Amino acid sequence: MTNALDDIRVLEMTEAMAGPYCAMLLGDLGADVIKIERPQIGDQARAWGPPFLHGESAYFLSVNRNKRSLTLDFKSDAGARVLHQLAARADVFITNLPRLDSLRRARIDYDTLRALNPRLIYAAISGYGHSGPKAGRSGYDVVAQGEAGLMAITGGANDGAMRFPAPMADISAGVYATIGILAALYAREKSGTGQFIDIALVDTQTTWLSNIGGAFFATGARAKKIGNQHPSITPYQPVKCQDKFIILAVGTEPLWQRFCRVLGAEQTLMTDARFRDNPARNAHRAELIPLIEEILATRNADEWIAEFVAHEIPAGPINFPDETLTDSHLIARGMIVELEHPLIGVVKSIGNPAHLSGSPPTYRRYPPRLGEHNAEILRELGYNTAEIKKIVEI
Repeated sequence: MTNALDDIRVLEMTEAMAGPYCAMLLGDLGADVIKIERPQIGDQARAWGPPFLHGESAYFLSVNRNKRSLTLDFKSDAGARVLHQLAARADVFITNLPRLDSLRRARIDYDTLRALNPRLIYAAISGYGHSGPKAGRSGYDVVAQGEAGLMAITGGANDGAMRFPAPMADISAGVYATIGILAALYAREKSGTGQFIDIALVDTQTTWLSNIGGAFFATGARAKKIGNQHPSITPYQPVKCQDKFIILAVGTEPLWQRFCRVLGAEQTLMTDARFRDNPARNAHRAELIPLIEEILATRNADEWIAEFVAHEIPAGPINFPDETLTDSHLIARGMIVELEHPLIGVVKSIGNPAHLSGSPPTYRRYPPRLGEHNAEILRELGYNTAEIKKIVEI
């Protein structure tokens, strides 16, 4: 069984989350990923913590498996020469420098690298993209979350703007960059040439508006905070059982009827005109949810979940991350990756969710130490030991 991208070489010159996440996904699919880092400092995420494990940042470890690390001063003539040699042999180049003038000064802009390698696919990840009136602005995940309209409507009616606790804009950008790269690789099979891919955190975060945007386009009305409720489906939210809350998702009329039967509410909720269909339930949500919770309060959450699952009604627990990351189902599906690290021992990370039957993701390399593969990579380019010492630390 081979990897889908085992003949693809990726140069990753990014930091933090979005670019590293994209490159890791490509590495999981078999690509040879060379992570180019600043000498002495490396990816800024190497310093993000706590927690640290034997001096290695847990944040960095979470998104940098299946890579080799090369420290390179690409602003120097020697470093630029090495980078251009690598680019001439690469299939994909990923950068997150936000400004075109900075890329040009560093001699790593698309036009420069395309001249060396017309087949190169160049993915530029930035806060606002490389076109439009805000092009070139710096941006982090939290800035994109705010600008893209999600923070303003996250939380309850009386809450202020609320950030999603994980870097959703960064991860979205990484996923969309991966999709773009895979599409460009396929297109190259037909055209023979690479292309430029422009990925903006704000663009990718805006895609999360989806149905919210659809409602705005239809009505022109500003979205309101609705907390854990769904704007278009009821019941589709957390509900309180005897001991704790669970998630309930009753999205169709057949589900609603089965749900009422499980609750023993065929003669009450099922026949009540206020709840006769989903639009009616939305209109009378404030009356419906307390009635449901009055019934749910008679049994514990695990008992109700078992009943709902047995009747194919979507429901589940509200887990803390530690409960999710030790769940037997996720472990059985290979979603918890374990790699042996020379300093730390076993390093765990979250797996690639693309379960391909013929060329599944593989986990071959632990997250690299800074500059760990300097000599190895430069020898592949034909440099001898003396030449390598002049370019990088070994």
